[in-house]
Amino acid sequence: MKTGSPPQFCQVALDTPLRRLFDYRLPAALAAATAGARVRVPFGRQQLVGILVRTIEHTEVPPEKLRDVAEVLDAVPLLGAADLQLLEWATDYYHHPVGEVFATALPRLLREGRGPGSPQPFWSLADAGLAALNEKALQRAPKQRQLLTTLAQGSPCDEDTLDSACPGWRTLARKLLEKGWVQRTVNNAGTAAESASISAREAAPVLTAAQQTAVQALRASTARGAVSNFLLDGVTGSGKTEVYLRAVGEVLERGGSVLVLCPEIGLTPQLLERFQRRFAASIAALHSGLTDTERAKAWHLAATGRARIVIGTRSAVFTPIPGLQLIIVDEEHDSSYKQQEGGFRYSARDLALLRGQQQKVPVVMGSATPSLESLQNVTQGRLVHLLLPERAGSAVPPRLVLVDMRAHAVHKGIATPVLQAMQRHLEAGTQVLLYLNRRGYAPTLLCQGCGWIAPCHSCDARMTVHLRGGRLACHHCGADEALPARCPRCGHEVNALGHGTERVEETLAAHFPQYAIERFDRDVLRQQTQLEGAIDRVHSGSARILVGTQMLTKGHHFPDVTLVVVLNADQSLFSTDFRAAERLAQTIVQVAGRAGRAEHPGEVLIQSQYPEHPLLTTLLHDGYAGFAASALAERAAAHWPPFSRLALLRANDTSADWASRFLELARDLAQPLAGVMLRGPVPAAMFRRAGRHHAQLLVESSQRALLQRFLDGWVPQLAGLQAPRSLRWALDVDPLEVF
Repeated sequence: MKTGSPPQFCQVALDTPLRRLFDYRLPAALAAATAGARVRVPFGRQQLVGILVRTIEHTEVPPEKLRDVAEVLDAVPLLGAADLQLLEWATDYYHHPVGEVFATALPRLLREGRGPGSPQPFWSLADAGLAALNEKALQRAPKQRQLLTTLAQGSPCDEDTLDSACPGWRTLARKLLEKGWVQRTVNNAGTAAESASISAREAAPVLTAAQQTAVQALRASTARGAVSNFLLDGVTGSGKTEVYLRAVGEVLERGGSVLVLCPEIGLTPQLLERFQRRFAASIAALHSGLTDTERAKAWHLAATGRARIVIGTRSAVFTPIPGLQLIIVDEEHDSSYKQQEGGFRYSARDLALLRGQQQKVPVVMGSATPSLESLQNVTQGRLVHLLLPERAGSAVPPRLVLVDMRAHAVHKGIATPVLQAMQRHLEAGTQVLLYLNRRGYAPTLLCQGCGWIAPCHSCDARMTVHLRGGRLACHHCGADEALPARCPRCGHEVNALGHGTERVEETLAAHFPQYAIERFDRDVLRQQTQLEGAIDRVHSGSARILVGTQMLTKGHHFPDVTLVVVLNADQSLFSTDFRAAERLAQTIVQVAGRAGRAEHPGEVLIQSQYPEHPLLTTLLHDGYAGFAASALAERAAAHWPPFSRLALLRANDTSADWASRFLELARDLAQPLAGVMLRGPVPAAMFRRAGRHHAQLLVESSQRALLQRFLDGWVPQLAGLQAPRSLRWALDVDPLEVF
């Protein structure tokens, strides 16, 4: 090949379980193709769409086995050099097949070689339209109000979205366009539009002294060019979001873009609303609740620079964003940032920090209950600690009280002092919230005649009673069957034991019939629109009692809630999982933070059979900071993360023997390396799940580099192990659940 001539070959990432890139020949007509573009290539007897990772001048593949790239789908690469660097690092660190990692970065339509099409008409809400909406000037024009409300919730909107949300909207839109209340733009999907206006839509509140200090620290870091990462550690209600908004506003004024990550889809509408109220900039939302078309369009808005603010859940960390100047990870402690089941097991929180480091962009991680890993990073100087120790405005911290269930009468899982406190708060005109991380009616169906307990036939688990539907359901594998009236073994009557959110709702409806109850769990709120409706009923005051699972702990702002009750604080007190105490403490503090967030004082009652337990007493007297200090000392003594590094090799099979047998073979393959220990294999905490048997092998090291060095040599050998075709295995680096 002559010097300066274009490369003749390329390496392509294909969405297959094979742990390698594939070499192809670039025909002369396609020689201009560059890294980051999608290509269509022959693979076996099929045509696959992959991502061109790099062009090369030489290949070790024999000429007779090389095949030509069939088509280059993108004149302009979808992924830039920084995006490819992040994906390749993630591939190496998590030791996952490269094609599956790269596929995570693209919406499904783009992975299939399709796209949202162009040009695209988009409709957005103008400032005059927002003013009319806020001033309630449309009381007699409900259809116009519906259209403006839809645009306020998802501006800019494509016409397909408006067709489904507001039938007949086009005639209304023309009238509103003449009034200057809405705007219409037509953008080509591959061309960046002009920068959106960033004028403030609402006045910013006065900052507290602590908020001002945090904003100044963020400003100073970006101004001096020395990028720092921050842990914004603020009690619930302290105004962390306002600090985010101030930092985002300054980035937008400089012409930059922002990535905001939130842990779950349920929080996305809240963040969208806050950002839309403050900024007129275009916003792209990326989450699993979108249709394939909606997700592809939102991705294009972000990747082409038309959306200056990108808000999304876990996978949004891979979204290309031109001009990225700030990354925010809200509720950084939340386990939802880690992909734990199936596929590519990555941590979006950790990758956000890496992306910031690679692109020299500051990262702000916020939480009222920071993860122990983040607190240790503060100690080691990797994060700058910004504290917001007080609630904003006139709100004061709630009063926490432990309720000893051994000392009081208990009515169907609710102690008498709790019922009395509920009566007091409800009569005062405020709302109460009860938290129980157990959905369904009852966790157990028992025959008191012969002792039979309704089992799941596919899992080592009991079936949960769902009384309203007359069903038994397994919350692990999804098995479902009719609720029996009598014991199938002896014919005796059966009883539901224990309490879930459905039973608590029933109990409260009988005790407080005059007050409307809103239940928050996946059994009744299966869709995003249902969740939004429930939140609206709470905010309007029509719902006075809230009952729910962890769905209620996820950062919701309920200003009229003055009493929070944790019904069962004992669920994780004696778990073998070393992270259980941390998760329990975070949950209690987060749900307690829903109380007293406005002008009304808050009260938190925590029911427990073990009120003298050190975790509960430490939380009560020393707060989360005291608990975290104690927990870190325990982790250091036991050499658990963040003072060690873990990887977990999981295997499962239909055979009870082969899962463990495969892991024994894997252990025998391992080359000894000083500083790296293998523990197991052992059965998983639930050995049989969904008809398959699960086992695991733990790899532990005191140093991240040593662990990675070991995995580099070990993982490639695992694919060569002889095992049944039914066996599945996966590696989880930095696992959240070990036992």
